[in-house]
Amino acid sequence: MALLSALLAGCVAKAAPAPAELRQTSPPWPAPRDGIAYFDLAGVPASRLDDRSNQRVLTVSIRIDSNAVPLVPNIGIDRPRALQAPAHTHDDSGTVWLEGQGSAEVTLGQFFTVWGVRFDGRCLGAACGGVTVTADGSPVTDPIGLRLAQVADVQIDAASGG
Repeated sequence: MALLSALLAGCVAKAAPAPAELRQTSPPWPAPRDGIAYFDLAGVPASRLDDRSNQRVLTVSIRIDSNAVPLVPNIGIDRPRALQAPAHTHDDSGTVWLEGQGSAEVTLGQFFTVWGVRFDGRCLGAACGGVTVTADGSPVTDPIGLRLAQVADVQIDAASGG
């Protein structure tokens, strides 16, 4: 009986994910559990969780009003479907993993969309007093379009304004 229940449970379709929404709030920003809607909104492909192709890592550091904002575990991971976005996190260390389809093209803007956080070059979440991005120590003029595979370290400083 237990075996039959387990087999039937594997055949049940996953519930449709809620629509993706970009948060315009202050941190903390948890990772979306149903990431697939966020992958679609970002325009990035999904890969299986075990896809380690094109693997590369970089560090992303965020500060809002001089306060550190940690990356959270499972950004870019769709747990119910066992899928990953080309840029994702495993923990809160600040390491972003680039793996699978699209890992060479994924941008910083797409990473924040996958995370579900507004990032438009002027605002980061609720912080709309200005955003400065440096990559490998150099200022970035187009932070949204910054291709993550081309850098090793990204620092984001945002101000609340007001």
